[in-house]
Amino acid sequence: MFHPLPVSRVERLTDDSVAVTFAVPAELHETFRHRPGQHLALRRTDETGQEIRRTYSICSPAAPAGEQPELRVGIRLVDGGAFSTWALKELAPGHTVDVMAPTGRFVLDPRPGRFAAIAGGSGITPVLSMAATLLDREPDARFCLIRSDRTAASTMFLDEVADLKDRHPERFQLVTVLSREEQQAGLPSGRLDQERLAGLLPALLPVGSIDGWFLCGPYGLVQGAERALRGLGVDRARVHQEIFHVDDGSGPAPVPTADAPAHATLTATLHGRSGTWPVERGESLLDTVLRARADAPYACKGGVCGTCRAFLVGGEVRMDRNFALEPEETEAGYVLACQSHPATPDVELDFDR
Repeated sequence: MFHPLPVSRVERLTDDSVAVTFAVPAELHETFRHRPGQHLALRRTDETGQEIRRTYSICSPAAPAGEQPELRVGIRLVDGGAFSTWALKELAPGHTVDVMAPTGRFVLDPRPGRFAAIAGGSGITPVLSMAATLLDREPDARFCLIRSDRTAASTMFLDEVADLKDRHPERFQLVTVLSREEQQAGLPSGRLDQERLAGLLPALLPVGSIDGWFLCGPYGLVQGAERALRGLGVDRARVHQEIFHVDDGSGPAPVPTADAPAHATLTATLHGRSGTWPVERGESLLDTVLRARADAPYACKGGVCGTCRAFLVGGEVRMDRNFALEPEETEAGYVLACQSHPATPDVELDFDR
């Protein structure tokens, strides 16, 4: 369900990114009380009447129970992006945007321990919320941020990260790597790939003693970091990841669906109501539901945000791609409806679980 929220502030972060803050009315405080690392689905209708949805991570710290939540997201311009172009060029305080309640399982709730994040580009957005919430609310926690950006001028949330370092100098470790620009001090420039991370991480941290690793950014960076950690013996359960961009050809190819059943039927439960519909040839299960239920949850339709996650009650499906669900979730029976196609004549999904 979307809620119209007024924009209270738009701040320019870099030449190609902004931070947008929404005003949350008192009656929606609990609806928009987020966990550190969650994201929002935003919706607008363009001049042609086309509905555009995108997901953006919340960068502000999570508010404790009883306090007013702060809702601030980071938006980076994407070449040809219908929503990001509008946000950077036209969105202003006083405008209203349709916003869905916070979702996502890439989260770090405050607890004692030692944590680390590897973030690339706009992948800093949810990590900033994680680090700020953790360090401000848990005195027995430490956080190391390893961030990769193209240049200093393209680095989002420079002031916020510097402020975090000033507030928690003993418990917040910051390592910055620029891929296209030399720094006067610190690490040499270059990409943070698997080989480089495998050598760098043990020199920075007691890798085996980190209670949670959080990887966020482009597909190549996240996959390289995950492989480096696996090679260093890190338990898979301690590694959490969220992909921000899969547009460079580096992601896995979609699974062919040529052997799908000639005729298939989908039964789906959503908001307590069930329905059964025929699946048209080639369409995703999400599109099948949307033909009858406009309130079906989705945002990116690219297998990245996880908004359309559903539990597979019966039958079998084939997912084209999955960049949102953890292995534990798929093993438990969850699928992404936007990427799922029927592999049996009858399929049943539950969006409410």
